[in-house]
Amino acid sequence: MRDDTPMTTPDHWGHPAPGPTPAGLGRDRPTDAGTGAPAGPLDARATPGRDWWKGAVIYHVYPRSFLDTNGDGIGDLAGIIGRLDYIAALGVDGLWVSPFFRSPMRDFGYDVSDYRDVDPMFGTLEDADALIEAAHARGLKLIIDLVLSHTSDRHAWFQESRASRTNAKADWYVWADPRADGSPPNNWQSFFGGPAWTWDTRRHQYYLHNFLHEQPDLNLHSPEVQKELLDVARFWLERGVDGFRLDVANFYFHDPLLRDNPAAPDVPADTRPYYRQRHIYDKSRPENLAFLERLRALLDAYDGRMAVAEIEDDDPLARTAEYTQGHTRLHTAYNFVYLGHGGALDGRTLTQPLKDWRQHGAASWPSWAFSNHDVPRVASRFGADPDQVVLPRLYLAILLTLQGTVFLYQGEELGLPQADVPYERLQDPEAIKSWPQTLGRDGARTPMPWSADAPHAGFSDAEPWLPVAPQHRALAVDRQEADAGSTLHAARALLRLRRAHPALVRGRLDLLDLAAPVVGFVRSLDAEATADAAPHTAPPEAATPDAATGGGDDPRPVLAAFNLSDRPQSVAHPAFAGATQLATPLTGRLDGDTLMLPPWGGLLAVPAG
Repeated sequence: MRDDTPMTTPDHWGHPAPGPTPAGLGRDRPTDAGTGAPAGPLDARATPGRDWWKGAVIYHVYPRSFLDTNGDGIGDLAGIIGRLDYIAALGVDGLWVSPFFRSPMRDFGYDVSDYRDVDPMFGTLEDADALIEAAHARGLKLIIDLVLSHTSDRHAWFQESRASRTNAKADWYVWADPRADGSPPNNWQSFFGGPAWTWDTRRHQYYLHNFLHEQPDLNLHSPEVQKELLDVARFWLERGVDGFRLDVANFYFHDPLLRDNPAAPDVPADTRPYYRQRHIYDKSRPENLAFLERLRALLDAYDGRMAVAEIEDDDPLARTAEYTQGHTRLHTAYNFVYLGHGGALDGRTLTQPLKDWRQHGAASWPSWAFSNHDVPRVASRFGADPDQVVLPRLYLAILLTLQGTVFLYQGEELGLPQADVPYERLQDPEAIKSWPQTLGRDGARTPMPWSADAPHAGFSDAEPWLPVAPQHRALAVDRQEADAGSTLHAARALLRLRRAHPALVRGRLDLLDLAAPVVGFVRSLDAEATADAAPHTAPPEAATPDAATGGGDDPRPVLAAFNLSDRPQSVAHPAFAGATQLATPLTGRLDGDTLMLPPWGGLLAVPAG
């Protein structure tokens, strides 16, 4: 059984825990007792304005692994509702929920068989409505995953399309005749390995699938397909969602001539086939832009709705900027420049994407993430940390001070490392196919640890679909709630600090010239950002001036500096002369204009004047 005793431990930096909030809304829903300091009054952290997403922090929920309430070992929508107070107490602006549509779960929801229904393992449409209502009651925005590139092969559309070459949906998917020798139409490769074409014995043709063969690609060159997908988006907008995360948004269109991709130059011998090509013809096609503009026009017909694209591309920053340019395309997008990085985070790795974005994306607004359900957790991926405290805290501080919209993956606020899932428990089809060369995505998808001493760490009363990582128990929510110096309390403090300083929400970012391995920048408001920053300031109870926040509506620039090494660093810079250091969970200090930074340390400050 899960402990239902609420805890309101003050954090290590002197901030009192928020007071209790009403129990979960909707029908008979589980409450958030025993998992986190409640959210306090139901104020709106995200603004009611059309641009609430700009500078917002979005908490990413992977529903299979968040909380199971019906005892089947799989998380569900009721579990998300039951932990909304925990999410709100973090101080985020909203949540993104990975797919919960009806699906055969070959790719765990990214193979949709019915866009307008909820898979029974997650609940019902009424549960989805209750989740939207409950999130809004807590001032949280809710965006959902929308998978428009492909469906499940069990979707009724595909079943009709494959039945003949002349039916009404015959061209709803990408079909092609074989070459003269019977081989696939071209050299395109599946992201998950092998050719991107599968032979269908019904139509005697190949169909395209950029991912699993159970995930046939839709043909968005068809006006009927575009119309149907826009109707799917409208269906969920009418139900009240605040926006969409668009899965593989640059995969929507293909070259209608089916030309071969050229070979990529200078690839290592052990490179998997997908990355041996330059992906000119199978994705990121120019035709995609017109469809994205149609989708944006639909979103703009509803007040305050948004879309964030996932971009996986040979030139990710340029493609991200292209897809978000101006006010007629997507609102924002994220890519894999940080998510795809493995190894120590050094100065160049951190700053080069910021420089490149300044070059490519001046007319756009970026989004950044360090972790999600598709990559190993950042606490392990950027370098192992034996005490599991210092590095996760540093990464949180960096992420939450970057310019852009931030996506924070469940468990990142706890500093969870990547889990080691044994082969016999693997679920991810990519991992099973490629093991042991890659361990796949399961290690980032293990159950959320709520209670250290409870069966299955409080995630479920039954054996979970993936095992609870043994090392995650010591980092469970209840343990960290009771420890005022924990990563969880640090995450909340950093989120409060971000809300208290509009420059950290809407301001521009300018790099400072600091000697490696120290990286620094200044966030500052320009005239446009100053005009629209006010709605994004902290809620009333967080806006009271104190030592940690420097005030709830502080228009001053914020200086940030981080030591990306395991050795102490002492670096001077005139921007810090006379600056006032902000109280944060970071361990650096100011001595005049000199930064005194311990290993993996950092500091934030407001400049003099």
